[in-house]
Amino acid sequence: KISISTRRTVCSSMMTNPGKIRNFAVRKQYIGIMKILVTGANGQLGNELRNVLEAEIPGCTIYTDRDELDLTDAKAVEAFVIDNEITHIVNCAAYTAVDKAEEEKRECAAINIDAVKNLAVAADANGAKIIHISTDYVFDGTNHRPYKESDKVNPISQYGTTKRKGETALLALAPDSIIIRTAWLYSSYGHNFVKTMLRLAESQKEIRVVSDQLGTPTNARDLARAIMKVLKSHQWVGGIYHFTNEGAASWYDFAHAIFRIAGKKVKLTPIPTEDYPTPASRPAYSILDRSRIKATYGVEIPHWEESLEDCMKLINSNRQ
Repeated sequence: KISISTRRTVCSSMMTNPGKIRNFAVRKQYIGIMKILVTGANGQLGNELRNVLEAEIPGCTIYTDRDELDLTDAKAVEAFVIDNEITHIVNCAAYTAVDKAEEEKRECAAINIDAVKNLAVAADANGAKIIHISTDYVFDGTNHRPYKESDKVNPISQYGTTKRKGETALLALAPDSIIIRTAWLYSSYGHNFVKTMLRLAESQKEIRVVSDQLGTPTNARDLARAIMKVLKSHQWVGGIYHFTNEGAASWYDFAHAIFRIAGKKVKLTPIPTEDYPTPASRPAYSILDRSRIKATYGVEIPHWEESLEDCMKLINSNRQ
């Protein structure tokens, strides 16, 4: 019989590969048990993961944000992983203020590069596996077909540059890690494009939205479900994967769908990127090819408009 401290949550689950025991010799006693760390737990994806994980494998996960764990403190990160006998890390923590990053370069690099290195070292030293969330902004947007994981990266912003450096650092230090690039994330939690459009619709008669940047709006809940599918899988195939909802849209198309679903009558005007200058450049085309994650893990992905409707129902119910 296994004795475990009451402050630690342990559950019987579907640990994908118990092989790398190393410092966690005690894990040999309960092969088949996962202990998950979710970082950046107060963000859009972190909150959605909390809902999905607690519904599927309740009590297996520790959720941290900056107040609970400073990811830029290497010693604190390793101690946390050891003390809590973490088997899997899902890193949702990121500096995502794309325009602000052009000036706050040090702060951006600390979270998107240094923190990732610290997690990688702690995980590799103690036999834990990492799922790390990255971005479409590692690409320059010059493609005219969906980006595959093997396509050449060429970030055109500070944010994109740091996220790419985080990817390379992670794979160098913990080669068995999984990186999931996503794009245009939104949720019923936090601040995002959906909520911004709904707020603007309350106060403005005309809204101008960029129409020449193409990507795929992605419901964070769908990404959380895909991560759950990977965690529950009986295989662990490291490397880079792409995940967004199905389909493609411009920001203008996205806004149009938001107002249609919400029943808002707003004058929506399409504009080119040059009419909406920002400190950071954005890729003009960042549609991602999702074939690999679907083939490897059997992930089923809904169309972005279907998922948008689901999210807006939640937003509306939260307002009532």
